[in-house]
Amino acid sequence: MPHSLSAKMNKLSIRDFELRGKRVFIRVDFNVPMAGDKVEDDTRVRETLPTLRYAIDQGARLVLASHWGRPKGKVNPQFTLAPVADRLRELLGKPVAFASDCVGADAEAKSSALRDGEVLLLENVRFHPQEEANDPEFSRQLAQLCDGLFVCDAFGSSHRAHASVVGITKFVRQAAAGLLMEKELTYLGKAISNPDRPFAAILGGAKVSDKIEVVQNLMKLADTLLIGGAMAYTFLKSQGLPIGKSLVENDKLDLARGLLADARGRNFRFLLPVDHVVAESPNSTETRIVDIAQTPENMMGLDIGPQTISLFNEQIKGARTIVWNGPVGIFEKPAFAQGTLAIARAVAAASVAGATSIVGGGDSVAAIEQSGLASKISHISTGGGASLEFLAGEKLPGVEALTNKSVNQKDF
Repeated sequence: MPHSLSAKMNKLSIRDFELRGKRVFIRVDFNVPMAGDKVEDDTRVRETLPTLRYAIDQGARLVLASHWGRPKGKVNPQFTLAPVADRLRELLGKPVAFASDCVGADAEAKSSALRDGEVLLLENVRFHPQEEANDPEFSRQLAQLCDGLFVCDAFGSSHRAHASVVGITKFVRQAAAGLLMEKELTYLGKAISNPDRPFAAILGGAKVSDKIEVVQNLMKLADTLLIGGAMAYTFLKSQGLPIGKSLVENDKLDLARGLLADARGRNFRFLLPVDHVVAESPNSTETRIVDIAQTPENMMGLDIGPQTISLFNEQIKGARTIVWNGPVGIFEKPAFAQGTLAIARAVAAASVAGATSIVGGGDSVAAIEQSGLASKISHISTGGGASLEFLAGEKLPGVEALTNKSVNQKDF
């Protein structure tokens, strides 16, 4: 395995740093939904609070950096992090200074002025094209804002080889995981290296092409794979079943056929929908429930049906490890949300009964939140793309760049 729990434990943690009186550069993921100049959903900010409070309590001087949106390497007031600084002040209950840029005179002056336990948030790192280009000079300028200590707590950005995630590590003495990063790697690492069994994986969403490597890797790791959402139709069509006007990736039919043949050859449980909710379009109010084999030519499948829910629930109920990424229907439309909400309830119930559950990906997380079951889930991942790449067995640049543990940790 390219990464395991033991490999994860081999990286330095923020707990290994002597922080008092030191400026520490913490890469966070404050890429949060905004409504005008207010933070609409502060989940990602709240998820980093344990790391920030730990550093504050240890007397560190915190320099925080994040991206927000896609300003395409240009200064754009629409993508300012200033409203996030306001929300962070409220959550921490203490002042948070804000620098008008992430490098240069203002950032340097404000980071130099920090005292023990004080916090500075830098302006959006993506206002500079050098961030996404992982430019060494820009990385060096970011590193100048701290005293040789870097902490990555942005799991959601750890699959990106960007300057504030990877490049900066070459210009600091030590780079460690924050508490949120540690939690993500612990849960995901255990799922792919030493899961409690049976292990059920649920994948949804629109495209098989986005999740091919994940499907292939999970077929080696899990005991059962449940596929819903639009991606299921490529598998169903590859078996000669009628899918009407449902979304399909015709160029992936051979691949889907091959994966299903592989599953059959190994007696692997690869479950696809047996019935579904169909309509003429996602905006239709008239819906029907039909067996997959009876799909009308002028209709499209937009959610899993009751028989499929029951079939999937049975597998989820018996699982000891559950990984879920992606909705199993057009969840944002109430008429096609029932399947996804049923999966959310089943995963929550299994968790209460003792299973370890990991939910990642924006829409599946939204379903858990909407159903009021978030507190029942063992771990809600903050990184959709990063968690998918991890589950696909790929190495994450932002994790690889962290310092490996050695015998003498508290040298600095």
